[in-house]
Formats: sequence, structure tokens, C-alpha cells
Amino acid sequence: MSELTQAVARRIIDTVGAHGVPPEYGFQFFSVGFEPYLAIIEDEYLSSFIPQGGSAFKLVIGMYGGGKTHLLYSIRDVAWKHNFVVSYVTLSPGESPFHRLDLVYGAIARGILPPLTPEELLSGFEYGMASFLRGWYAMKFQECRSKGLSGEALYSELEADVERLSGVESLSFLRAIKASLRALAQRREDDFENICQWLTGESYDRKTHSRHGILQRIDRSTAFTMIRSLVQCLRQMGYNGLVVLLDEAERVPSLSTRQRDQHLSNLREVIDACGHTSFQGAMIFYAVPDDNFLEGRTQIYEALKQRLDTVFGGLNPAGVRINLESVVSDPVEFLVSIGQKLAEVYRVAYGCQFRDEHLAATITNVAGFAADQRYADEGYKRLFVKTIVRALHHLRQKGVPPSVDDLR
Repeated sequence: MSELTQAVARRIIDTVGAHGVPPEYGFQFFSVGFEPYLAIIEDEYLSSFIPQGGSAFKLVIGMYGGGKTHLLYSIRDVAWKHNFVVSYVTLSPGESPFHRLDLVYGAIARGILPPLTPEELLSGFEYGMASFLRGWYAMKFQECRSKGLSGEALYSELEADVERLSGVESLSFLRAIKASLRALAQRREDDFENICQWLTGESYDRKTHSRHGILQRIDRSTAFTMIRSLVQCLRQMGYNGLVVLLDEAERVPSLSTRQRDQHLSNLREVIDACGHTSFQGAMIFYAVPDDNFLEGRTQIYEALKQRLDTVFGGLNPAGVRINLESVVSDPVEFLVSIGQKLAEVYRVAYGCQFRDEHLAATITNVAGFAADQRYADEGYKRLFVKTIVRALHHLRQKGVPPSVDDLR
């Protein structure tokens, strides 16, 4: 879907105007400034290096409301274009803190999505392992049907597809995947759900899971093994690998010294794993509001700083840090570009027209207003998109641009 429909436009305007966050689909219609980064990520990584068995880690730095989620959604689109499974994970202190890698693994498993079309995104979809396995099984079933197979011959072919899965680091993980697919084939729904609970790190019950060959718990000591096994399974199942988008969307409360050390240790483990040949077909983006978590003087801080000090860009695609503020050379000009795109979305949403001089004055006034707030707590880009929607409502209803006082 490349044409902007009225229904999609209304969804964009409502989501952006209410919360200042990009919608799951529709962010493409008002993206500005990410193209150079996306082109490098696609050319240097997702179309070549990662499918060929490479792995990579990138650190995205942008203040809250500064475009991190928008960039991660854009990367998801590029990854889907190249047949990657993607998991977008909101890192929250309660459910998936980075110092608990077992919880992060569970969040990744619950967030996986195979490539989806815009129509599928808009019609509703389910995240996670259970939905993914059902979808893969249904795809294989249809492939068998298209070959003219039916009855026992069809299920024999499906069993052969399942049996061909191999070469996975965790034997328990591989057995769980195979057992879940066989449970689907034999319509044993309870077994399928019990296995998926283990695959998403929710629980381990020896009596329930061991009869499927699952003999290992998913805990802090095995979490990264499970992440590697997940990627290996996805490649065995016909995808190019896994792109993980970790979005630290909430401010992290004060951590104990032990938690902070574990957070940094986990991050170092992830970065180092991306340089090993045993971790193939994975690209991980870790989006944070700032790099204050690197301020320390112990050995672990120095080790991380050295791993994260290179800057990603056209002259150095191997660089690690993606600084979102560097895409903006002139804040007002940047916001005006976003405003012009959102105004077009608004026009489609409400079927209205604006006088050119009124629209230009509105966008320029709101851009100046938001740019003046760029050192405040709220990201000025988020402030701008929320305010411009409100200003366009004002312009449509009253026929004149809003004043600065109207915007406050």
C-alpha cells in the first residue's frame, strides 16, 4: 500500500495528535531525515552482510520524543523487505530490564513478527512465538497443497520439513520448536500452548515439558543461548535472520550497583557476541535517550566506552553510534519539512484545503515555537507533531493561522 487513504490518514492524525508517537503503519508518510541511515543499513547490512552470516550491533541515541521509535519502525520495514523476522521490544524497568537478560529474551520471543504487508498491519495481527509458529505451519501447509499433496502424503511432507530443522545450539530449544509444530499438525492445542509458554520464557514444569524433550530452564545463565538458538531456528525456517529493536522507552529508575554492573555486562556480552561467527544472521539496535549509563570509572565502563565510541555513517558504516540529533542541521527547517508532510496527511484525512499562505504561516509558527523548546524535558520533535495537528485543527475550523498564545 503506497497510496494514502482517508482511513489511514485519520489514524495517523489521531495517533500523532494525541500522543506524539508514530503509528505502526503510516509513519512512512511523514518521515524526514532518516534516509541516509536507512540506505546504509540496507546496503551494508540487511541486503548483504547479515544474510551472509554476519551480525551487528548499533546504539541509537536520541532524547525522549526525539524520533527513536520512528527510526526503529523504519528499520523494521527495511528488514521485512529483506525477509528478516523482526522483534520490537520496549524495554521497561518492570517487565524487561536489561539487567535481566532472561526477561529480555522472553520479550524478544513475545515480540517476533515475520514480514507483514501494510494490509496485514492494518487489519490486526498478533505478535509472538505462538502466532509466528502457526503462521509458518500454515505457510508450509499451503505450499504442500499447491504441490497437489493431500492426506497422508501432505502430512509426511510437513513432517519432513519439521525434521529438517537442525543445527541449533540448544537441543531443548530445537526439540521445543519441533514438538510445537507436531502438536499443531496433530491438533494437540494444550501441548502447543504449554510448549509456547516455555519458548517465551514464561515457565518450566519438568513433568509437562520433559516429555517433549525440553530439559533446560530459560534463566539468566541460558538466556543468551536461547537468543542464539532462536536466530538459528529462524534461518533454518527460511528467513534471513532476526533484527531486534530494543527501545528504552521509559526512564530507567535508579539501579543498585549490582544491577547496573549486570546491565553493562549484558550489553558487553551482546556486543561481543555480534563479533563471533557463532552468532550469525542477527542485527541488534539498542535505542537509548542518552549515553549517561556509560559514565563510570571502573573497568566495565571503560570496556564499553571503547566498544561504543565509533560513529555510524556513510564514511564509517562499521561505526556503532547513531546520534539522531546529527540528522538535524537546522531545527526549524527540519520541523517545517515534517509539518508539510503532516499537512498533506491532514488534508487527506479531512478532505479539506488550506490557503497556501495560511498553511505556510501555521507550519512556520509551530516550528519556531517547538524549536525554542528543544532544551526542555519533552522532545521538541514530539512537541512539534502534537502541536501542528492541533494548529491544523484550528486552521481548518477558524480559517486563520493560530497565534503563539493559541499554541500554548
